[in-house]
Amino acid sequence: QVQLVESGGGLVQAGGSLRLSCAASGRTFSNYGMGWFRQAPGKEREFVATINWSGGSTYYKDSVKGRFTISRDNAKNTVYLQMNSLKPEDTAVYYCTASARYSSESSRLRDYDYWGQGTQVTVSS
Repeated sequence: QVQLVESGGGLVQAGGSLRLSCAASGRTFSNYGMGWFRQAPGKEREFVATINWSGGSTYYKDSVKGRFTISRDNAKNTVYLQMNSLKPEDTAVYYCTASARYSSESSRLRDYDYWGQGTQVTVSS
């Protein structure tokens, strides 16, 4: 079993930055593909970014490319999402997720096995 705890959300003005962190329990963290998804009110949960087990491969939703960066520190069992040039449409609850079945990166929600409780990101215009 893996527990994921997100932190770093908050209220920021458009154009600002936030850094989300996700701390994972378990000694096999370095085997997991990791991802960030988000869900805005009234909308389905959507993919944002993903990273493979080593951190050597990443993939992003088109609308966040060049603004968001996913990274991981396997020694600290932590994955990060650096969000720059934030826009009001980035407002959502952001969820960290881990795949015990795939060590590679994945944008598919069904590939993930564990989810955090989410952290709210609000971008004001």
